[in-house]
Amino acid sequence: MGQFGDKLYQDLQHSRAAGVALTYIFHSGFALETEQAILVFDYWLDPACVMPSLLRRPKPLYVLASHFHEDHFTKDIFEWRQQRADITYILSKDIYRHRRARRMDADVWLCKGGFWTDGTVSVWAQGSTDSGVSWVVETGGRRVFHAGDLNNWYAKFLADAVPGQTIHSDETGEDIDPIAHEKRFLGKLKDIRKVADGFDIAMFPVDGRVGNGYTRGARQFIERFRVGLFVPMHFAGSGFESAWRFSDYAAERNVPFWAISRNGETIEIPDRATAR
Repeated sequence: MGQFGDKLYQDLQHSRAAGVALTYIFHSGFALETEQAILVFDYWLDPACVMPSLLRRPKPLYVLASHFHEDHFTKDIFEWRQQRADITYILSKDIYRHRRARRMDADVWLCKGGFWTDGTVSVWAQGSTDSGVSWVVETGGRRVFHAGDLNNWYAKFLADAVPGQTIHSDETGEDIDPIAHEKRFLGKLKDIRKVADGFDIAMFPVDGRVGNGYTRGARQFIERFRVGLFVPMHFAGSGFESAWRFSDYAAERNVPFWAISRNGETIEIPDRATAR
């Protein structure tokens, strides 16, 4: 895990994690609450009005955004500073490069390979197959993964793919090489395993809009990592039921699955030894 993470990893291995609560906000947006802090990932919209109550809670707040796409980042998060001062903004550097935010807006800017910690929260920025980064986070005795837009997005083209040839995607208007894309995705997973080989909570895209094979990336993820709880995300356009279809495969791998059914839903994850 590198010089910064080795001691923290060892400490976590010999401790019990306190209970945490994970709330689904919308799309890829989640709030994770531990005894020490609240972390908000990839906030975009808040149909169930989750944030007002979280902003009133007397715990330090950390806000992470994995990349500049509008369904993962909004400037509205900076308005929360008007309500409280103890917010730490941890943003992917591509948000600044695309001029979606000013340098002064974030406390921490990270790109792939970057690391930051304040003793309460530790963050490793990992790769993505789209813009920005994915997140490995350790806090409250838990190790958490948020994929951002890391996924095997072109899996539906693999059945007809020929090595070295591209296929036109009507959705993107681009010519893509699905075999090369999958190899790139699997390479990103290999890189992440150099940091962590298991997660207590993993938030990962299960987006039915991708078409046939839309769960392939999620399947490849849980085949390579130990996962205490798999949490689907990025399904706002295809519906809750589309995400639930992954539950059977997760069960086959003995991986607990959160079948989210509404915006603002919370799952309580009780005290237990962390998943390793």
